[in-house]
Amino acid sequence: MSYKFYTIPNQALDDMLLAISNAKKSIYIEMYIFSDNISNSHNFFEKIIEKSKGGVIVKIVADAFGSYNLKTSIVKELKNAGVEFLFFSHWLRRTHRKILIIDEQIAFLGGMNIHKNHRNDLQIRLTGLIVKPIIRSFAYTYVMAGGTDKYLVNYREKSVSYKTKVWLLEHWPFKKRSTLKQYYLQKIQQAHKYITIVTPYFVPHKWLIIALDQAIQRGVVVDIILTQVTIPGFMARINYFYASKLSPIGINFFFTKKDNHAKAMLIDNTEGLVGSQNIDALSFDFNLEVGVFFHDSKMIKDLKDIIGQWKVDSIPFNHTQYKPKIFDYIKGLFLSFFQPIL
Repeated sequence: MSYKFYTIPNQALDDMLLAISNAKKSIYIEMYIFSDNISNSHNFFEKIIEKSKGGVIVKIVADAFGSYNLKTSIVKELKNAGVEFLFFSHWLRRTHRKILIIDEQIAFLGGMNIHKNHRNDLQIRLTGLIVKPIIRSFAYTYVMAGGTDKYLVNYREKSVSYKTKVWLLEHWPFKKRSTLKQYYLQKIQQAHKYITIVTPYFVPHKWLIIALDQAIQRGVVVDIILTQVTIPGFMARINYFYASKLSPIGINFFFTKKDNHAKAMLIDNTEGLVGSQNIDALSFDFNLEVGVFFHDSKMIKDLKDIIGQWKVDSIPFNHTQYKPKIFDYIKGLFLSFFQPIL
């Protein structure tokens, strides 16, 4: 197995586009935001159409909500070129996943959408046995979106077994399997020394607050890296609101000076997680999410170095110097009210 982390958006997009250009057999894409407004710098659509016309099998699943501004003319052009293009639309459910699979040999996943408003983020490129379960995971969403290709329909039913230091973490809340909750709870409860969470949006459930508080009582150092700049903008105020409420219990908050869309967790410097999930009700209770967790020592070191640099470039939060405004309380109360009781 090989891997590569990306924190600079253009570098990730360059390699994703290069991988598509080199595809010989198949291209599978599952994307929350899939937009043609990135064409001036990275013309994914032109290259996908070219590859499809050249005989490469192309399957695309785009979330209907996240990709609402994708032009109908572009979708028609893709389909005319032989691309199977499907919108994922299941009422309140969204596929918040960002997956690209090339020739069933290379997979990209993480927090990066195909969209011009890309921000500092965390993406990972993977090869080896881990790609098989990622294909199976894509096949599941593909079928949910209405796909009928027999190969992928059958792939969904495959039992994929593999031995590696990297495992796939899937989240299907509609199946009543709150995988993210189980994972976060287990890892936080097992932590002995350090817990570091990186997220652009921080609207935690009560169970997560309790678990972090208990970890602090055990002597675990808890660092949470947020961002000063968010899209949408009001989420920055929500981040500060929760930081002001939870900093007094001993959680160390850091705010990156630049917008950071990365989603990651590091436990005791022995296990890492990189994925598409935010720390909010949408990711934990409604969205389809995907990530990888790993124990590989080199991957852990690389992730630790990345997070360490973000931390150095951040501003430590001091709750004594921040006073929430009345609208922050209203927004916080509103979001808490609509979070399911878990």
